[in-house]
Amino acid sequence: MKNIIIGTAGHIDHGKTALIRALTGKETDRWEEEKRRGITIDLGFTYFDLPSGDRAGIIDVPGHEKFVNNMLAGVIGMDLVMLVVAADEGFMPQTREHVDIMTQLGVDKSIVVLNKCDLVDDEWREMVKEEIKKELIGSVFENANIVEVSAATHQGIDNLVSEIVHMTKDELVEKDINTIPRLPIDRSFSISGFGTVITGTLISGSIKKDDVLEVYPTGKTAKIRSIQVHGKDVKECFAGQRSAINISNLKKDEIKRGFVLAPKDAMENTMMLDVKLNVLESSNRILNNRCRLHLFTGTSEVLCRAVLLDSEEAGPGDSCYAQLRLEEEVAVRRGDKFIVRFYSPLETVGGGVILDANPTKKKPFNENHLEEIKRKEEGSSTDIVELLVKKHSETMITTKEIGKLTGLSMDEVNDCIDELKEENLVYCYEMKKDVYVWHSSQEVKLEKETLEFIKKFHKDNPYKSGVAKSLLKTKLFNPIKQNVFDQIIYKYMCNNKIKKYKEFLSLTDFEINKDKTFLKVEKILINTYKKANFDFVRLSEIEFNEEENIVKDILNVLIDEEKIVKINEEMYTLKSLMDNAEKIVCEKLKTNNLITISELRDELNTSRKSAKPILEYFDNMKVTRKNGTESERIPY
Repeated sequence: MKNIIIGTAGHIDHGKTALIRALTGKETDRWEEEKRRGITIDLGFTYFDLPSGDRAGIIDVPGHEKFVNNMLAGVIGMDLVMLVVAADEGFMPQTREHVDIMTQLGVDKSIVVLNKCDLVDDEWREMVKEEIKKELIGSVFENANIVEVSAATHQGIDNLVSEIVHMTKDELVEKDINTIPRLPIDRSFSISGFGTVITGTLISGSIKKDDVLEVYPTGKTAKIRSIQVHGKDVKECFAGQRSAINISNLKKDEIKRGFVLAPKDAMENTMMLDVKLNVLESSNRILNNRCRLHLFTGTSEVLCRAVLLDSEEAGPGDSCYAQLRLEEEVAVRRGDKFIVRFYSPLETVGGGVILDANPTKKKPFNENHLEEIKRKEEGSSTDIVELLVKKHSETMITTKEIGKLTGLSMDEVNDCIDELKEENLVYCYEMKKDVYVWHSSQEVKLEKETLEFIKKFHKDNPYKSGVAKSLLKTKLFNPIKQNVFDQIIYKYMCNNKIKKYKEFLSLTDFEINKDKTFLKVEKILINTYKKANFDFVRLSEIEFNEEENIVKDILNVLIDEEKIVKINEEMYTLKSLMDNAEKIVCEKLKTNNLITISELRDELNTSRKSAKPILEYFDNMKVTRKNGTESERIPY
């Protein structure tokens, strides 16, 4: 049994939702507003079984101009598109926009559904059909058969089903289930007792129950708790299937449309894209350099600026190379299709294909940059891999990263790497989960330099827990990508070269030196805060006869050990004192549901100068919150 994804397109109120209801017997409008207004605002999903035994998932996309962004989110992964045109109205503006979008995205298979045929006579219907054929010349719908139906009376529905069976019988492009899974997310919601559920069309690979995947571009991981395909529980879903996936670890508010579910480190977030940009012939816009656009790719929508690389401007029907500078991170792959809409007013102006999902910054009319981007469009696989390795000549890049940046399979990547190894151009460094590819001159002494750097840091900073991981990254690994750096550090830890405490790295045998200086400063701090009670002493008012940085390092150790707490930038005290103060505050709130600075001052036998920061501390600890006035607090 094949799993087929069918999408709809067409102008508002031309009967897309009613047509789906006639095909499936199910309702796709989910929101009260949709039912009240009689239009589809968001994506709707359902399915039905074909006489052939195949199962057809069907996506109801919005037709109204204001909801085209939701329509674009539904296009991803479609096998077949039904362009719905109402016989009583004919070809309309949003019909044209949807046709242009489908053409740019390269949708291969299509049917034109002439709906509401019961409302018009034969002569009018034939005239509308001729108009449709004329309008569709040059589009992906040019050779599509026109099927006449009435969703209201079910006239012609059987003929439409037969056409769907015919179009999907032998000609579907086989989905690649033997590559990395990638699911652009179009919805997230929660179900009581189950937690967070995401939905989308799996466009490659397969996902199994209990897999641990990453949500891009957040970097957060999620475990697959359960999977449903067309309402039935399954252990695994495959490319081409619309899937609802129950995940753990993440709340629905942490996920939004446009995020992508894929294996950890299988993709890389980006803020720039090198693209081949095609401007629609039907567009009335001329794109100038650095014009602001809405970018749609996968299920994501982000704002960007288009830096034209080989022309001053691009008008209707023009094609050019461009670099899209994004305002938010996305996770995409080379070869992905995209659509761009004008910033304001919102109208579709073009689309194209991504040539490099993680490029370096490029300048217009730079011959080297143009040659590089042309090679990416036209060059051999080995040429493309060589370009990537050269681009990372002072760093590392993994074979998986090469695959995700080029769109090549791992077998193809490995063949390219073998060719480059024979020419002594690259050196491969194998780890458990991946192979890191270096320029042959860059197999340097990173481990030795790291250990020497940390050892020197310990000598200069005996009262710090270790080197901040971010500092080590900046000093020694700045050219290295963060995910590669993280794996290097993890390897050092596994080999007992270093250890980690919070975000600090130290040698495995390192312990904070609690020498005479440490003990002296600790004693002064503890005794001073104990004596001061709630009449806080500023740190700058305490005499230590030690360097300020030493005092602060020791103070941070005592905070980590939960002996001392930080009230604000200048005030510290004993944790035991604040624990007692918290009990007093909580008891007061239980009695009156309100406490003031003056009341706390009296309860703690201190001054208003100290009582005020205490309440502010409890605000930060989410014990209390303001009640509209500066001096009053109620339970958080």
